[in-house]
Amino acid sequence: MFIGIDIGTSSVKAVLIDERQAVLATASEALGVDRPHPGHSEQDPQAWWQATLAVLAALASAQPAAMRDVAGIGLSGQQHGAVLLDADHAVLRPAILWNDTRSEAECAALEAECPELRAIFGNIMMPGFTAPKLRWVETHEPEIFARTRLVLLPKDYVRLLLTGEAVSDMSDAAGTGWLDIAARDWSDAVLAATHLDRSHMPRLVEGSAISGLLRPALADRFSIAGPVVVAGGGGDNAASACGIGAVRPGSAFVSLGTSGVLFASTDRFAPNTASAVHAFCHAVPDTWHQMGVILSATDSLEWLARLLRSDAASLTAELGPRVAQPSRALFAPYLAGERTPHNMAGLRAGFAGLGHEADRASLTQAVLEGVAFAFRDCQEALIDAGTGFDRAWAVGGGARSPVWLSIIASVLRRPLDLPAQAESGGAFGAARLALCAARHADPLEICTPPDIAGTFEPDPALADAYDRAYDRYRMLADGLKQLA
Repeated sequence: MFIGIDIGTSSVKAVLIDERQAVLATASEALGVDRPHPGHSEQDPQAWWQATLAVLAALASAQPAAMRDVAGIGLSGQQHGAVLLDADHAVLRPAILWNDTRSEAECAALEAECPELRAIFGNIMMPGFTAPKLRWVETHEPEIFARTRLVLLPKDYVRLLLTGEAVSDMSDAAGTGWLDIAARDWSDAVLAATHLDRSHMPRLVEGSAISGLLRPALADRFSIAGPVVVAGGGGDNAASACGIGAVRPGSAFVSLGTSGVLFASTDRFAPNTASAVHAFCHAVPDTWHQMGVILSATDSLEWLARLLRSDAASLTAELGPRVAQPSRALFAPYLAGERTPHNMAGLRAGFAGLGHEADRASLTQAVLEGVAFAFRDCQEALIDAGTGFDRAWAVGGGARSPVWLSIIASVLRRPLDLPAQAESGGAFGAARLALCAARHADPLEICTPPDIAGTFEPDPALADAYDRAYDRYRMLADGLKQLA
């Protein structure tokens, strides 16, 4: 038996699977986010730990016999968060999260002081990443910085408490800003630019490798016979890729969550910093991946639903399963700024093309299409970096909307496949990596794609119309950039 634990932003999720990867039980525990100042986003690391203990207890209660035979645990987690620990591994301050934007000035300073940074890191330094957060702490909380002896990512703090080991995996470490992505090792030059060194960093392993053993006291607490290996695991998107089987070069998925991700696996390090593409290590050995990231995917639809005093499901249901033509209205989904391809935290959303005939349905369709066009921006950026894909999986809460998937398929001119199995996210991918670590199995043989429940094919005529609408969308985006 194997457990996957996903340390998310809104909840901690866990899944228990057997040797055949059948899901035996799932559990979830909600989390809150603190925003003490505008642009700040923080969590108490102890909240992750208490939620982890709660989901493990829930699995043990649901499947006591299976829990006794657990042989491996895998971890997935929200990326980029900064957990600062002192010499005794005590938490020094709340963790600064991935969606915290306070360190924009520190990003510019790091790139100015370390001209080779983009070549090493393969990405533009953004406020979401971990390294500029440490520069911010050094400037604004110097006493905290002086006491910092270890910096961990969210899932790796949970690992520390599970095993006593300070370890990270390549995919999660790739989002810190400190990793030499091509070499899959810490960069001394970038660490020095943040006045840190390797002693402040956890040990690195591949996601499918053993990072440590579960503490005996915890095994006893949950009636696990043991011993239990803990796999390296992965950052949330890389772990989700393991869950959906997107581990071979050319495999891809579109994630329609609060934010949106277009993820493609590659056999090489292929950065495209000019278009703000994320080029990271994958959670499996000798593999990398690229991501285009948009910051407001389902968040855009939820925003519109609040304005119209409705709910997202009702708005999309009014459109039916498909649309006949693009909306005359345009929407750019930059409610929280944008990453790919603009890298502008201050960019904001906008409607255009509104007439007296505009109504709920036309505004809803414009929002769905605006998110689809943002994914098209991501696709163009990946293609510019030499990464293409023939089709993609569709995952996330927004993937429950047939009309939205039909729009995205036509905008991208790519078929979108829906997975047949319910579990294919970060926790399931982490459980698969636990299986690999415990059984010394090949991740390519374990992390296979699920059966296809259905496919959304692009409509050729609608795709041609969307090509023209996409040109108008880019003009709107350029105008909004001038106003930012």
